[in-house]
Amino acid sequence: MKKTTITVMVMLFAMSLLVSGCAKTPAKDEGLTEETTKVELKQQQPAVVVEKDVKDDAAALARAAELAAANGLVRIQFDFDQYVLTDVAKAVLVVNGELLTAAPAVKILIEGHCDERGSDEYNLALGEKRALAAKSYLVSLGVGADRMSVISYGEEMPIDPASTKAAWAQNRRANFKVKR
Repeated sequence: MKKTTITVMVMLFAMSLLVSGCAKTPAKDEGLTEETTKVELKQQQPAVVVEKDVKDDAAALARAAELAAANGLVRIQFDFDQYVLTDVAKAVLVVNGELLTAAPAVKILIEGHCDERGSDEYNLALGEKRALAAKSYLVSLGVGADRMSVISYGEEMPIDPASTKAAWAQNRRANFKVKR
């Protein structure tokens, strides 16, 4: 029970470190700055606090871990025409992996997305490769493969529908959704 409490605290601490400055600056032609990346991560940071009296209740602690996983999984971004994980993406996946490890009953869907450039078929295949890359890395961190499924939406569900470099950069991602 103490190990789980410590794990939840470590996860929250790790997320605060991630937000405070380990983000790598994307290439200038992508339209994002280091500050933009930090703001996006900060906006996705979970607001889950484990109360003192909850720390001694195993069931309540498990519920808190599930809530943290449901609300705290952060999306990752990809470079143009790539499915290789960047250092920033790996750091985010480490935090996501900690959240999932603390909540072993949680199952997730990993969604692969692309920007609008490229054919529908190409983008569906690239989105799947992105989702599989995220899943593979989480498995290497100890998250059970049977807890994760993948889907590709290609270019069909953009965060930002604009045809700009900044919009394209936001749309190249993998999202993590808790299955209910």
